[in-house]
Amino acid sequence: MYDKLVAFAAEHLELDPSEITPDSTFEDLGIDSLDIVEMVMELEGELGVDLEVEDENIKTFGQMAAFIESKVG
Repeated sequence: MYDKLVAFAAEHLELDPSEITPDSTFEDLGIDSLDIVEMVMELEGELGVDLEVEDENIKTFGQMAAFIESKVG
């Protein structure tokens, strides 16, 4: 899931995948809350799951990947 998340962010947010690590924070990469909402909505449609990230304290790509994996199964 982590690799899929990095590829998605690189494509949709025009980021260099080599700059993204599991410990990279969204803030460090210049990803704002609107970008995160758009990314989550797109992933929800693609994966067919409901991702309620508003209630989570997700700050890094690694945390986001783990959260999505827990929802996907």
